[in-house]
Amino acid sequence: MIANPYRIGLDVGSTTAKIVVTDISGKVLFSKYERHHANIIETVVSFLNEISEQFKNHPVVVTVTGSIGMGLAERFDLPFIQEVVAATEFVKKVHSGISTIIDIGGEDAKIVYLKPDGNTDLRMNGNCAGGTGAFIDQMAMLLDVPVEDMDALAEKSKCIYPIASRCGVFSKTDVQNLISKNVGKPDIAASVFHAVAVQTVVTLSHGCEIAPKILFCGGPLTFIPGLRKAFIDYLHLSPEDYSVPENANIIPAWGASLTCTYDKIFNSNELIALLKDDTIKGEVKQTIRLPRIFQSEEEYAVWKVKKGNNRINQISLDKHTGYAYLGIDSGSTTTKIVVIDEQSRMLFSYYSPNRGNPIDTINKGLAELSERCASAAVKLRIKGSCSTGYGEDLVKAAFNLNEGIIETIAHYAAAKKINPNVSFILDIGGQDMKAIFVENGILNRMEINEACSSGCGSFIEAFARSLNYSVETFAREACLAENPCDLGTRCTVFMNSKVKQALREGASVGDIAAGLSYSVVKNCLYKVLKLKNAEELGKEIVVQGGTMRNDAVVRALELLTGTEVSRSNLP
Repeated sequence: MIANPYRIGLDVGSTTAKIVVTDISGKVLFSKYERHHANIIETVVSFLNEISEQFKNHPVVVTVTGSIGMGLAERFDLPFIQEVVAATEFVKKVHSGISTIIDIGGEDAKIVYLKPDGNTDLRMNGNCAGGTGAFIDQMAMLLDVPVEDMDALAEKSKCIYPIASRCGVFSKTDVQNLISKNVGKPDIAASVFHAVAVQTVVTLSHGCEIAPKILFCGGPLTFIPGLRKAFIDYLHLSPEDYSVPENANIIPAWGASLTCTYDKIFNSNELIALLKDDTIKGEVKQTIRLPRIFQSEEEYAVWKVKKGNNRINQISLDKHTGYAYLGIDSGSTTTKIVVIDEQSRMLFSYYSPNRGNPIDTINKGLAELSERCASAAVKLRIKGSCSTGYGEDLVKAAFNLNEGIIETIAHYAAAKKINPNVSFILDIGGQDMKAIFVENGILNRMEINEACSSGCGSFIEAFARSLNYSVETFAREACLAENPCDLGTRCTVFMNSKVKQALREGASVGDIAAGLSYSVVKNCLYKVLKLKNAEELGKEIVVQGGTMRNDAVVRALELLTGTEVSRSNLP
């Protein structure tokens, strides 16, 4: 046997990769933590290159752990250990005296109960990944601040507000309501951390006592002191009741290194060559593929022309005479302003993200309207004004509008303009989804997404941004993808794993985008509406909402229902 190979523990999770090198005594010689952005092999190889350079190609043994690490281990026939077992080994060999481990990862949350008899009891989030690292990322996106600034904001908090952490996107409803009430970002940031603590403790502690001493680990709990404080406050812990060891973000990798055996000994360069060998496929399961959104670019072009028939009539401001009417939709993530004339022709429209401040966004929109009127030498005479959406009451009061109307009626009024015989209206907004059934001109049923909003606008936006694509380019790629991936209809955050799995298999960004388009529609039809037969929708379907600007989503709906749908040029 080669004397004293170094031991490598490699933990590849849903969003980050961690590596630890220990010697025979367990001393940490090297460690690194990095977001892999779905570039798994490249990230791991860069780690190994650093190790090879630092330790002069010293012999090594390796053990892999983590949700994505399992696929690597299977593909390259490397030793694997479940991450909870690895963390438990760390506690036993390095940090004894722990009764409970609380671990928050990119897409998962775990509580491990270490019993006096040596047995362990694991509780882990299942079908929902609300209350994890990616959940915090999405809340930071909504507040339009970097994740790194969330902690500094939370330090200035004076009040905690209730936020539902049950779904990574759906909780935006609560956050949006707080923003609409002009609650400051410091209080919202602290409330987000509190929501994560409540979600983790309440859902993962059934039947078990979270007994001190508690070990906090995982990237979010290591790097965000405000999140740790939320757990400490909620559990009423004193300083001696918990521990956050140095390198708490790499504990599973550290534990994996301590379990290494000497059956397979490499030098670093051999390990790098193994990982870079594209001919090795292993037994990684392949994602199911779906039919193309469009069979050709020519078919797509013809379809776009046909969809352009339902155009909203518009007229320039400089040709306007008579009265005008103002409508404002203060939505969950965006604000829309429309001005029409007495013939229902559109004189002005404004569409903008709220960026955490709907009142300011509306002010900017109205200022743009004022500038356009001045440029056209027109003085508008507003005869009526109305608000709708999440901020209906706030906007009506703030801008002294005549009326407020619930969204359902607003949707139906607009749909009738496109198709007077409408039988079904599907509106997919930034974080909500509404399905309205119409029979003989009467709204007889309405369904909305309740506890989960996988498949809404921010669902696709979040994935597009995570892959460094604009939403528009992402949609275009989806329309022409050759092998769309079947990604299911799971939680917005939790689906990241399936996306990353498909990327590891060589799926293109277009294949992912097309798969997500199918998922949006499947989520609506089968999770929200629980349809057994598409005929329940009727043949006169009208689609609305910003998400329906995405041609791939609209076409996926047509393919899955076997029905042509109506969409205006400004859905």
